[in-house]
Amino acid sequence: MSCSLSPEQAAEALDAHVREIVSWHFSPETGCPYWLERATSLGFDPMTEVTRFADILKFPHFDDEVLRKEDPARFIPNAFAGRPYNVFETGGTTGMPKQRIGWEDYKTDYTEFSEHYGPDFFPQGANWLMVGPTGPRRLRLAIEHLANIRGGACYFIDLDPRWVKRLIGMGEMRMAKAYQEHVIDQAATIIRHRDIGCLFTTPKLLESLAERMSLADAGIRGVFAGGTTMTPQYVRFIEEEVLEGKINFAPTYGNTLMGLAISKKRGPGEYSLTYHAPQPRAVLRIVDPENTEKVMDYGDYGRVELTTLTKEFFMPRFLERDEAIRREPCDEFPWDGVGDVRPFQSGTKTVIEGVY
Repeated sequence: MSCSLSPEQAAEALDAHVREIVSWHFSPETGCPYWLERATSLGFDPMTEVTRFADILKFPHFDDEVLRKEDPARFIPNAFAGRPYNVFETGGTTGMPKQRIGWEDYKTDYTEFSEHYGPDFFPQGANWLMVGPTGPRRLRLAIEHLANIRGGACYFIDLDPRWVKRLIGMGEMRMAKAYQEHVIDQAATIIRHRDIGCLFTTPKLLESLAERMSLADAGIRGVFAGGTTMTPQYVRFIEEEVLEGKINFAPTYGNTLMGLAISKKRGPGEYSLTYHAPQPRAVLRIVDPENTEKVMDYGDYGRVELTTLTKEFFMPRFLERDEAIRREPCDEFPWDGVGDVRPFQSGTKTVIEGVY
């Protein structure tokens, strides 16, 4: 995912990509029924009036409730008609799930993620264990694809975040804890009895698993984690205590709607995380919550806004439930990054985050 473009060249490439993707989704030959119908009420012609990324601001914020209400088939591009597709659901939402469809995007994201790390970071040929939400989630297929392209197989231990959320909602904290223990029991058993070299899980589950065993002594060489807030203090704790300074650690930020944002390389003693979206397929902006057309200054917190731009899925200006620090482009990623992500408004009020 890292590239050799300058920030100016990356911006030009993004503008060209915007023209291609908007033309794709709003052309009757290639577009999907949802966006072709939606175009009639936008008040502008995306085909002629969206020619660069800045023009994306002409779209209103995407309402993700659409993903509950609309039949996912209405998002099939006409160019893909007749091709079998995957239906993915978002994380821990209860009730009617939010769904998006896809074909190859997850493979593209995770192939680039694999190429970003050398053969020794996640040892080539090693088997993986995924501990976390599998089921209808994009992540399940993505982790298996990652293991396979690095020459290994993938084992799975499922955790249903919807059930945990329900238990917490009923005040059944003891049962929620018992369910987490049940998940960790299964993961520990697999690690003890199978040849596992790499692990994907959430930070909280990783911490629980390390309370059962030394992951380094168990043969784990690389850990890929994401899903909840990781403050600089927590990252240091994970690297020094949980992973004993012996295991490679790749924190990430991502979801079903965006894909995967890789964290930039950090120097010795640096624990603050900065993630960069897989641009141009997805763009993250840190916007002023009171005026979302305006981006925040570098170094300031703002709300995370996501635009997804692939031939499989177009989603302009979706306001995530997160906030982050706007960070400058770097050598690896010549576009803005998002730093120290946390739940939106968690700096000013109590926010319950993450069920796993």
